[in-house]
Amino acid sequence: MISLGIKNFIESPPTWLHGKRLGLLCNQASVDENFVHSRDLITHDTVGKLTCLFSPQHGFFAEKQDNMVESGHHSDKNLPVFSLYGNSRRPDSAMFDLFDVLLIDLPDAGTRVYTFMYTMAYCLEEAARQQKKVVVLDRPNPVGGDIVEGNILRDDCRSFVGLFPMPMRHGLTFGELALFINDHIPQPAQLEVVPMLGWKRHHFYPDTGLPWVYPSPNLPTFLSALVYPGQVIWEGTNISEGRGTTMPFELFGAPFIRHDEILARLTARDLPGCILRPVCFEPVSNKWANEVCKGFQLHVTDWHAFRPYRTSLALLRAIMLTCKEDFLLKDPPYEYEYKRPPLDLILGDKDLKSKLASGYEIVELEDSWQPAIQEFMIKRQRYLLY
Repeated sequence: MISLGIKNFIESPPTWLHGKRLGLLCNQASVDENFVHSRDLITHDTVGKLTCLFSPQHGFFAEKQDNMVESGHHSDKNLPVFSLYGNSRRPDSAMFDLFDVLLIDLPDAGTRVYTFMYTMAYCLEEAARQQKKVVVLDRPNPVGGDIVEGNILRDDCRSFVGLFPMPMRHGLTFGELALFINDHIPQPAQLEVVPMLGWKRHHFYPDTGLPWVYPSPNLPTFLSALVYPGQVIWEGTNISEGRGTTMPFELFGAPFIRHDEILARLTARDLPGCILRPVCFEPVSNKWANEVCKGFQLHVTDWHAFRPYRTSLALLRAIMLTCKEDFLLKDPPYEYEYKRPPLDLILGDKDLKSKLASGYEIVELEDSWQPAIQEFMIKRQRYLLY
């Protein structure tokens, strides 16, 4: 079992931290190997004094189900909990007056569109303005640190689901993301990362020996997180991503899907390390609630061979070509963007959807991304801790 950043922080706290007031950005999945929450670990330790908590999208207890469902400020164990996904996505100076050092201990999904990293980015920006130090307690990338996949975000697609030039599957831990982000904001913050011990870049989450605690309500299992870097694209369409079922992101579909026609459009290269099983399902909420959807369950048979973004793009292409009359893009708003199409923000390239609709092969697209990916791989070397 690996040793998390929070454990190493508690066992070997820096001497400069004694007597400092501490803030903590976290959620209910910020636990150690024994399910003890970080706020309790810090509270029971003699280092510093925990004065306030901050929560990201979905709320402190990951109770808010969907995008743009805000949570309010509240309290937990006599500590104020400031929501950073409510009236504003940014912390304000009054919140920062309550602490000397901000600790960040958040899980991640290993995907460019997962908003927790952007909450951290806004905290780093405010910390730089307030001249407060930030300490990130590192956690694993659940889908591994070796494999990088997808196109690099374009500047004209920047939003709260994409602020920095990185591919859909970035292969960075949360601490490494902090180092990357701190180099890409206007004024870097005073930042320190407490690394894990024992984590290897080829590790997927089950390899860590740590318990899976869902970081958000629709990533209930490791398998949902594994397919998420591709399956998240359905959020920008009228295809159900499985919200309102017990298997979000593993299930997807719509009433108008035709199984055989979709499968006929796919090749073995489109489905590395996975099997598509035709199913019908009926969501109880969200898209197509209480209607029978025809679709598929995505079964991953080989974690290392699986390429979620490639597979989901191939599926999107197949649906665009076979369901032209019924397939629709979702209209704004999406993550506080009120004009641009959600799918463009998710894909990070406003030209990509039209290329898919016109029949571009996925291998052609992947080949065209390689120069930018290689440039990203070179740049990310300076941020790697493992």
